Amino acid sequence: MTATPLPFVPPAPVPRTTPPSRLEIIRTVMRNPLELWGEPSFRLFWMKTRFFNERTLIANHPGLVRHVLVDNARNYRMATIRQLILRPILRDGLLTAEGETWRRSRKAMAPVFTPRHSHGFANQMLEQSQAFTARYEAAADAGDIRDIAIDMTELTFDILSATLFSGQVAGTEEEFAGDIERLLSTMGRVDPMDLLKAPRFVPRIRRMFGKKVLAKFRDIVKQTMAERERLMHDDPDAVPEDFLTLLIRLQGPDGLTIDEIEDNIITFIGAGHETTARALGWTLYLLANSPTDREMVEAEIDRVTAEEPDPVKWLDAMPWTRAAFEEAMRLYPPAPSINRAAIADDRWEDGEGETVTIEAGTTVLVMPWTLHRHTKLWDQPEAFVPARFLPENRDRIDRFQYLPFGVGPRICIGATFALQEAVIALGVLLSKYRFDCVAATKPWPVQKLTTQPDGGLPMRVSRR
Repeated sequence: MTATPLPFVPPAPVPRTTPPSRLEIIRTVMRNPLELWGEPSFRLFWMKTRFFNERTLIANHPGLVRHVLVDNARNYRMATIRQLILRPILRDGLLTAEGETWRRSRKAMAPVFTPRHSHGFANQMLEQSQAFTARYEAAADAGDIRDIAIDMTELTFDILSATLFSGQVAGTEEEFAGDIERLLSTMGRVDPMDLLKAPRFVPRIRRMFGKKVLAKFRDIVKQTMAERERLMHDDPDAVPEDFLTLLIRLQGPDGLTIDEIEDNIITFIGAGHETTARALGWTLYLLANSPTDREMVEAEIDRVTAEEPDPVKWLDAMPWTRAAFEEAMRLYPPAPSINRAAIADDRWEDGEGETVTIEAGTTVLVMPWTLHRHTKLWDQPEAFVPARFLPENRDRIDRFQYLPFGVGPRICIGATFALQEAVIALGVLLSKYRFDCVAATKPWPVQKLTTQPDGGLPMRVSRR
């Protein structure tokens, strides 16, 4: 009788058992915030602490998460430290805008990301994925090793460029992957001055090194917008009806300002594609270390791609493939932290006699990194078990214990787009090739805005 293989437990920081000193907190947050969290954060449903003399509530109870992010979301603004990190990059993009600016932007962009509209991008996603896999032909024949983390960044850039910008983004994918890495390694990480809540005019040494690449990004966007506006003026019939055109047409007194348009393009070119790229890379890595799950995914992909030519239907027709991707986002959430701050005093009752009081000014941390690995919410929380996300098992997962795209009014506007993109990309990649780990494949999860594999994902590509 053959024993059932144990599920793969991928690398992750071991939760701390003793509180860190203030100096350790600074060092750890600068190096890798994922290494900061202690054992109680993965065991308790909520806990109060003080972080640099600031009241902080870590919320892991699904009911408390719902209260903060949905039921009483109006009482919670974006936390200061999050804005200190992200606003220098994204300014008034959808991820960082607040108040009326956010409402105008969200309303304006919502039509582009409805499920119906996202389905209209499926064939372009398929074409870009097929074109991208052509680069693996020589690598597979030679047994070459590729850094899949970089490859997935380039693939998702191709898809984003084709679907939302009709391929008319200034710049090339080759330089784009390196620029994104430099941007997030400098501008997208915590600086000691952020922890001390220093005013924005106080220089952030780490971010000073990222200003050049950020300026380059801004120049790319300005060029992209200028070229499209020129086309709209010179040849209106040739203008594609895409995301870029929609944003430019929204410019005006009752719409978006030219700066807000630029900020939102930056948001989608940078952060919007980065999250999907990281999740795809982690998925291929996890499947490489779980042969049984990979066989299930490959068999499903072979059957569906042979029987169903319409990629719009793949998301529903490939439950194993989708489950592997969703499990990768559970273990390595693209956005590992959601930070809010209470505007006024608040309270929440758990229904079992416990009450949580939340004083005005308290920072509330809803951490997908701890929530997705919580010992009271998940069976084998540290293991790669895609089956937990199969349709017949989904009802065991509370809506507010799994937040790869956030939840509530500020839920990721591109969630459907990203899921469809991921399943189509995986369907194309794994129908032809297999990705295996090598001796150098030793990724370590590091929080740099997204959950990235430090050391990359070197993997050998071979034909199936």
